[in-house]
Amino acid sequence: MDQSLLHKPKNAWDIYQDQESRQAIEQLTEKYVDFLSSCKTERETVTRVRARLEQAGFSQDLAASRFYATAKEKTILMVRKGRRSLQDGLRIIGAHADTPRLDFKQHPLYETCDLTLAKTHYYGGIRKYQWLSRPLALHGVVVLASGKRIEICIGEDRQDPVFVIADLLPHLAMKQNELKVSDAFEAEKLNVLLGNRPVPGRETDQEAAEKDKDRFKKNILELLHRRYGLVEEDLYSAELQLVPAGSARSVGLDGSMVGGYGQDDRICVFSAFEAFLAETDPEFTQVVIFWDKEEIGSEGATGAKSLFMEYILEDLFQSWEPGVRMSQILRNAGALSADVHGSIDPDHQDLHDALNSSKLGYGPVFCKFTGHRGKVGSSEATAEYVAWLRNLLNSAGIPWQMAGLGKVDGGGGGTVAKYLAIYGMDIIDFGPGVLGMHSPFEVTSKADLYATRQAFQAFLR
Repeated sequence: MDQSLLHKPKNAWDIYQDQESRQAIEQLTEKYVDFLSSCKTERETVTRVRARLEQAGFSQDLAASRFYATAKEKTILMVRKGRRSLQDGLRIIGAHADTPRLDFKQHPLYETCDLTLAKTHYYGGIRKYQWLSRPLALHGVVVLASGKRIEICIGEDRQDPVFVIADLLPHLAMKQNELKVSDAFEAEKLNVLLGNRPVPGRETDQEAAEKDKDRFKKNILELLHRRYGLVEEDLYSAELQLVPAGSARSVGLDGSMVGGYGQDDRICVFSAFEAFLAETDPEFTQVVIFWDKEEIGSEGATGAKSLFMEYILEDLFQSWEPGVRMSQILRNAGALSADVHGSIDPDHQDLHDALNSSKLGYGPVFCKFTGHRGKVGSSEATAEYVAWLRNLLNSAGIPWQMAGLGKVDGGGGGTVAKYLAIYGMDIIDFGPGVLGMHSPFEVTSKADLYATRQAFQAFLR
């Protein structure tokens, strides 16, 4: 049989064997590790992206050919005008900047057993046990009644203390071991340790001091007041997030992988942004947007369900080409829902369909549809659009693969694709594979990172 009739995905490392490519992979990875280590919340991501856009000459002037806008400092949209008329369509890449985490509750602080703790509410799909007995950092903002905003970041500097949720010792976990995982680890017990020292010097009489039921909590409040000028009521107007402490790292004896928190979906944010900055003279107008709230269904004013993108683009395009119809522009657009894919887990291969699974190191993944139980809750890319994208990447020599998420009825998931598909545009989910998705330390391939950046750049070109 003619072997050219068969198709086999190509390992990206086999394609990028030359010294120049290997150096380019390491240089890009170094920038990515810094980005991933520094941008652990959606606000931090938007702040960094906005600063680089302004350095590159982008502004919020609707008359400018290089434009950006933000929503609540959690979502950011950037546009570069192309050579063609807007009516010929756009090239759109949408990714998300939010990640699973633990948020402080509205009334977080309490004391018990002579310890001060903070109550949390998890955000997004986590496996709760993965957040126990590991160093955590506190990131976020507190807005005072005066409107002054206080930035918080504790636990990333080597001199900082970190935070932790204590796990149950195995000697007393016999009953817990018999429970299902979903029952064994209770969300209301994800309470983080803040302190073990009472407020000093208030009582000379030890017995009287011990009657002060809030003396441990008061010590934490005094520390917050001295350092940040906060009082307890200020925590009501706060967004405080617990995330894994520490930097992203190379993984493996060969250093071929990257491990770190938040790679779903900041590897796509980083790759799309680097591609956008590099591709400066496009044929079609480029739109890149990094949304918030994807991990909880793209809800709210900063999620993909909002009309933020539509409102901003309508104002911008009326400035560029008065009278142009938004419906026609969006209907003629080609888009990528830039999101990661769950690669086959070597220890749990039985949960995957081997013929329709992605592998780490084989380039970014086309996922034609997502959803669950009969493709519910997904959009599905057309055969024509998939063919166009295949040809685009093959012509550029960029490795890619096509896969689905797990076995049929084995689970499922969703992305922002369906919220762009409602405009009638062509769209498909596309991004690199990840091991340990939604864990505090996800793993990706450096070769996939490089191939993804190259693919995004070819698409935007």
